[in-house]
Amino acid sequence: MAIRNIRTEGDPILRKKSKIVPEVTDRIKVLLDDMADTMYHADGVGLAAPQVGILKRVIVVDPREEEIGLVKLINPEIIEEDGEQVGVEGCLSIPNFTATVKRPEYVKVKYLDEEGNEKIWDAHGFPAEVLCHEIDHLDGILFRDKYVEELEYND
Repeated sequence: MAIRNIRTEGDPILRKKSKIVPEVTDRIKVLLDDMADTMYHADGVGLAAPQVGILKRVIVVDPREEEIGLVKLINPEIIEEDGEQVGVEGCLSIPNFTATVKRPEYVKVKYLDEEGNEKIWDAHGFPAEVLCHEIDHLDGILFRDKYVEELEYND
């Protein structure tokens, strides 16, 4: 597949709301594969389509937990959340910036897989944090908008 360019803060596409994917096509599958390659190449744990310049509701995540691995989500939607956690986050679209962010400790996410099957993911802890971060990207929200405490910023 291909490594795509990651858009960085200041690019207006990162502030726009992504569109629902009406059907899973070969183009969407290629996009998902390219996004996964791009995420791994940049040593990330998640990537949203707007970060590669595409305003579609598509994300890939790999929280690097053995029992989970790579998950490709189309039209992900948080349908339930509970608890609270505060964790350190960074973002491939905001290089050299880390901060603490409050997120739910648990989220239930409904999405379509690559075959168009509806799935539910009950995520706790770090995977929940990653999902929330990436789904925020689909609504034009960056983690900088939500941070509690800035930890590091190196130009």
